[in-house]
Amino acid sequence: MSSSAALDRSGSCAARPAHAGPGQPALADALGAAASAVAAVLSGRTPEAPLQAVAARLRPAATDLAFSALRAYGRGDAVLRPLLERPLKDANAHALLLVALARLEARPDEAHTIVDQAVEAAGRIGHGQFRGLVNGVLRSFERRRDALLDSLNRQPAARWQHPAWWIERLQQDHPDHWEAILAAGNRRPPMALRVNRRRIAAVDFAARLQAAGVATHAAGEDGLMLERPVPVDRLPGFADGDCSVQDPGAQAACVLLDAADGMRVLDACAAPGGKTAHLLEHHALDLLALDADAERLDRVASNLARLGLAATLRAEDCRDTAKWWDGRPFDRILADVPCSASGVVRRHPDAKWLRRAGDIAGFARTQQDILEALWPLLAPGGRLLYATCSVFRQENRGQIDAFLARHAEARCVAEQSLLPAPDHDGFYYAALVRA
Repeated sequence: MSSSAALDRSGSCAARPAHAGPGQPALADALGAAASAVAAVLSGRTPEAPLQAVAARLRPAATDLAFSALRAYGRGDAVLRPLLERPLKDANAHALLLVALARLEARPDEAHTIVDQAVEAAGRIGHGQFRGLVNGVLRSFERRRDALLDSLNRQPAARWQHPAWWIERLQQDHPDHWEAILAAGNRRPPMALRVNRRRIAAVDFAARLQAAGVATHAAGEDGLMLERPVPVDRLPGFADGDCSVQDPGAQAACVLLDAADGMRVLDACAAPGGKTAHLLEHHALDLLALDADAERLDRVASNLARLGLAATLRAEDCRDTAKWWDGRPFDRILADVPCSASGVVRRHPDAKWLRRAGDIAGFARTQQDILEALWPLLAPGGRLLYATCSVFRQENRGQIDAFLARHAEARCVAEQSLLPAPDHDGFYYAALVRA
C-alpha cells in the first residue's frame, strides 16, 4: 500500500535552513505548524490533517520538522521529562518543545536561532503564556545536554526511539537483525521513482533527470533512487505521467504477481494506486481496483489519469464479495492488505507511537478475513500475491503458514521478505497458487 504521498512519506520534503531566505517561511512559522501535527499524534490522531491545513509554502518545512520529532519521540520525551517541573497539560506547548528539542539535537550550531524562533512560536500558544517556559526548558537543555543525552542509553525506548513492546517483538521475530531494523526506522526515508515504461525507458529518464541537475542511480527494472530528495515539481515530466514516486520494495509486487497481457486481475486494497499503476504500465489488463475508502480511491483515479492508464474502480470492502463480484474468477489477485506499517515507519513515524501491542492481532484477523474472502475468487492455476509493509512475523510468515495449513490446495511458490535498508522500505510478499 505504498506509493507517492503529499507529505514526507516519499522523502521529498527537504529541511529548510534555520534563517528564512527570500520566499522561505520563517522558522517560527514552521515550528508552530509542526507542533500542531505532533500535538495531533500526542492526542491519538494522525498528523495528515494539520499538515494539509498548512499553507503550501510552509508545508515542506513543517512536515520535515514534525516527522523528525516523531521519529525521535521516544528520545525527545525522555529528554523533556527531567526538564519540566510537572507534566505539561497543553498538547501544543508539549509538542513545540519536542519539535524544538529534535531540531536542537540535529543542529547544535544553530542553537541561538532555534531557541529564539521556538520562543517566537510559543508566543502564539495560549496568549503567550508559554514563552518563558519554552525559553527556560530549551536553555536548560543546552546547559545539561551531555548529561541528559548520556542517560538515554539506559532507556530502551529513548535509545532506540521505538516503543518497548515494538522493540521486544522485533527481538523475538528478528533476533539477528532487530537493531538494524530499528536504526533504519529512525532515518529519513530515501526518495525513489518508478519510471512509466509506456512513456520512456528508465535509462533515458535518468539522463533527463541528470540534465535537470537531479542525480540518480538504478533501483530495479523500472526504478531510480535519487541521491537527494527533491520536490516532485522539479522532476521533468512528472505532471505528464513519465514517473511516479514509489519505493523499490513496493515495485517488487509487479514482478512477483507475474501477470500477463489479457489477464483478469483484482487489486483488492488498491489505494493510493502505486502497485495498480505499475501493473498497468507493464501489461494490458482487465483490472478491477477496489478500496473500502472512497476518498483514497479518488487518489487511485487521479494517479491513473496522470499516467494515462485505465482500470475499473469501485469503493467496496473486498471482503464483502457478494456486493461487487460478478462470479467470474480472476487470473491474478493482489492482496496488499492493511497492516501495522512497521516496515515503513521512517515514512510514517506517527505509526509507531499510535500503534499498541494488541493492534497486531487485530490486523492479523483482518488479513485472515481478506485471504479467506479472496481465495475462492481465484481461477485454478491462478496466483494470489499476499503483501504487507510489515516486518512482524504474525502479519507475514505466520499468516501464510496458517493459511497453508487450512488450504491443502494452496502452494506458496515465491516468498520475499524485505527488511528496511538504505535503498528500500520493509515489505513481505508471498505468492500463493491455487492447484
